[in-house]
Amino acid sequence: MDLKLYSADWCRDCREAKRFLNTHSIPFIEINIETTPGAADEVIAHTGKRAIPQLVLDGKWIQPYKPGQGFLHAEMSELFGVA
Repeated sequence: MDLKLYSADWCRDCREAKRFLNTHSIPFIEINIETTPGAADEVIAHTGKRAIPQLVLDGKWIQPYKPGQGFLHAEMSELFGVA
């Protein structure tokens, strides 16, 4: 499994995504869009907006939150097969 997390330090939902992945021992590579050249442009190219967090699981882009609802714990638990 190849998992990347596009995030930023100021992003509350990003911190929740990292907490979820770490709690369930799901290995990932974090890409900070503020410090990684071209990372924000890559997010925009794939999503049409500067929306983070974004997960990229084996090349598939996944938005693990909904605006106004926050991190999608149930959906991500099902996706990764964790309780």
